[in-house]
Amino acid sequence: MAHNNQTALPAIEQTLLINAPIQKVWDFVSTSEGIESWFMPNDFEPKPGHLFHLQTPYGSSPCKVIEFAPPHRLSFTWDEDGWIVSFVLKSEGDKTAFTLIHDGWKNPEDIVPKAGRRNDEVRKTMAGGWNGICKQLRKIMET
Repeated sequence: MAHNNQTALPAIEQTLLINAPIQKVWDFVSTSEGIESWFMPNDFEPKPGHLFHLQTPYGSSPCKVIEFAPPHRLSFTWDEDGWIVSFVLKSEGDKTAFTLIHDGWKNPEDIVPKAGRRNDEVRKTMAGGWNGICKQLRKIMET
């Protein structure tokens, strides 16, 4: 149950500089094969409105592409609890600033249905997970 005196948790936002041109990074964050190489297995297609699934440790999660603006932004809903994930790219010369935003968090004490845990606990775990996932993307891009 939501508590009226609580406010939603802030988005997870992580930015890192990748030593690769924006188009190369975009190809890895906006294709099914690319996303699988650093994130999770999926049946993603790069078009707004496309319904796809991420194969997570908790099972298959339904997603929907809500924004596709090459080569700068991809956003999609993740699961059915209001999460929105965005990959934002900005050219920095011959490098790329990659920002991941995971928004849509509810009140800290609310339960995330699929995980059976409180939002604040899941958010903390996922912030650490995203950190590792973003580093994996950079490692793939820079080798």
